[in-house]
Amino acid sequence: MRQLSFLFIGIVFGITMYKSEAASWFRIYEMFQFKSFHMYGIIGSALALGVLMIQLIKRYKIKSAFGEPIEIPDKAKSFYRYAYGGIIFGLGWGLAGACPGPIFTLIGAGFYPILIVLFFAVLGTWVYGLIADKLPH
Repeated sequence: MRQLSFLFIGIVFGITMYKSEAASWFRIYEMFQFKSFHMYGIIGSALALGVLMIQLIKRYKIKSAFGEPIEIPDKAKSFYRYAYGGIIFGLGWGLAGACPGPIFTLIGAGFYPILIVLFFAVLGTWVYGLIADKLPH
């Protein structure tokens, strides 16, 4: 039952991403050229909502829908770690021409060339898993 609820939430999220044009290459291109506020509005709203929800969960010790306590550890404070990660992420985003977030939304919408992006996202995650303990903290 739990996996079915996750599947349902994922489908609703995918439809929302597609209908809001957050998965649109054109909208992402507009964003990078500073020609439209559309994507900045979506990203900014998600960021504000995320910060608010994390603070509420931490402050009021909110439990999951399944009654389990939610543990949110504090993030490590490191400029270089996030700068390098952001640069690699941004380069991948720019090379792919699509945000990695809606990969499955784009596949579901029939944009099959994004399968190449999915392959390299999985490959990059696998390589990171191999070298993560060797990277400076």
